[in-house]
Amino acid sequence: MARTGPTSTARRTLLWLAAIIIACTLAVGGGVLAGAASWAPKLGLDLEGGTQMILAPKVEGAGSITAEQLDQAVSIIRQRVDGSGVSEAQISTEGGKNVVVSMPGKPSDEERNLIKASANMNFRPVIAATQVPSGAVPEADRTPEDKLPVPTAAPVNASDPNWVDAAVMKEFEATSCIKPLTERPTTSDPDKPLVSCEPDLGIKYILGPVEIPGKWIKDASYGLQSGAQGATTNVWSVNLTLEKPEGAQAFKEVTQRLYAKYQVNQNDPQAQFAIVLDDSVVSAPRSQAVITDGQSSITGNFTEASAKALADQLKFGSLPISFEIQSEVQISATLGLQQLEMGILAGLIGLGLVVIYSLFQYRALGFVTILSLVIAGVLTYLAIILLGWAENYRLSLAGVAGIIVAIGQTADSFIVYFERVRDELRDGRGLVAAVENGWARAKRTILASKAVNILASLVLYFVSVGSVKGFAFTLGLTAVADLIVVFMFTHPTLQVLARTKFFGEGHHFSGLDPKQLGAIPLYRGAGRFRTPEETLQVATGKNTRAAGEAERRQTIAERRLAAKEKEMAGTGGRSAAAAKSESSDDSKESN
Repeated sequence: MARTGPTSTARRTLLWLAAIIIACTLAVGGGVLAGAASWAPKLGLDLEGGTQMILAPKVEGAGSITAEQLDQAVSIIRQRVDGSGVSEAQISTEGGKNVVVSMPGKPSDEERNLIKASANMNFRPVIAATQVPSGAVPEADRTPEDKLPVPTAAPVNASDPNWVDAAVMKEFEATSCIKPLTERPTTSDPDKPLVSCEPDLGIKYILGPVEIPGKWIKDASYGLQSGAQGATTNVWSVNLTLEKPEGAQAFKEVTQRLYAKYQVNQNDPQAQFAIVLDDSVVSAPRSQAVITDGQSSITGNFTEASAKALADQLKFGSLPISFEIQSEVQISATLGLQQLEMGILAGLIGLGLVVIYSLFQYRALGFVTILSLVIAGVLTYLAIILLGWAENYRLSLAGVAGIIVAIGQTADSFIVYFERVRDELRDGRGLVAAVENGWARAKRTILASKAVNILASLVLYFVSVGSVKGFAFTLGLTAVADLIVVFMFTHPTLQVLARTKFFGEGHHFSGLDPKQLGAIPLYRGAGRFRTPEETLQVATGKNTRAAGEAERRQTIAERRLAAKEKEMAGTGGRSAAAAKSESSDDSKESN
């Protein structure tokens, strides 16, 4: 028969915690053996150093680049760098002419080409699309080999389903447009079909070859749409102007074909044309008219912000900008490492002070605090390594600061719990009952405190930029680790220790000696119970400073009442009520 007592539950919880730590350690060990992970965390640009590239924009023809266009180019490069998995990269403009990219480590040739390339904006017709956000099709449900599509003829236009062969269908079914997205090349062949995603909506597409390249986009703007009578409506739209005659003529031919499909079936995905930037779908509107003059209006559920974003992306796509690497230098982490050493020194000093305080205040119980801090540190370290392996997370100096700040927050949890247990001991309870009652009271306080910490970390993470995000991330991560340790180590350990002879009998060095805490047991032995005066003595002992302050603020009548109550307690002959009555009379006399 399985044991279900508190001790058995505590031991099972400790085993679960050990299993979690072992599983994380084995996962990291497996990654190290496979050459994909390391026992050391990945470091950010400020701690590891890296590469700084100065990029000069190149504009086709005799045109020049404006500051607004350069800012848009920076935004696109940042998306590309973040999308390649490099975190903590810094991208900015320099002198309104160049773009400076600083990234940890040494970039590969593929990353260099990705950064240098011009924006790849184009229009492709939709051949097939999912109606809802779609992930990868499970392998068991994918189309069998003998039922994969086989083109029956050569495609006659970019919307022809004969573009979809077995290879395209396999790629379509294996692609996930729900995070984590399937990694896809960012430079596709414009003359071939493309499997793509609309990341904002999670819709998956099969697109035909490029019919309108981005260089034919002359201008794009946004504004409120006008109604049939010329009055302005509350509908936001994006206005697109194409170069004449090439762009206008091509757009006319495309919209003629798509509009014909729209007239037959308004929900036909082949009535859509996709606006594609770096092989990701920005938007896929339906063609609801034939555009003959190269000027169209894109409507949808736009807000002012989303309409402006799409207009900016279209304008950027019309800019034939690429970049040339003017210089590439390796930057050191000397300053960051010096600051890291100072930060680690500060953390060790703080940790040492917490250890000294714990041993001084809680004696042997302080070792539980030390072990809890060690386990919290191990969990945080393993989490950082696993995140660095799986998500390319890099620990920056700001992140180290978040971990150091968390030492004090972690110690708070133990102090709250231990003090609650001590209060229960002072009230005369045994240690086993004190641990359970103290945990019930401390748990609510700890949960409320950590909820506030995690909420503050989330807000700071999502509203901040740069290194502040690293600080917020580690602050939230350590708060979660603290909760795991308090619930899965500190409390179960105290449940087990409470049943040992050393702690259970209140050894002088246990930190839980009822005599040292001034406790008076409820049952005094030989048929005697703790008197109300002794209970008052315990309460006063717990709050000596507050009691002294209250005594100084007593009125004359209250002082006389207190003196008489002490006298009554000493003689046991008169009732407290009589003392209060006399005190009331004294009060009237004093008035």
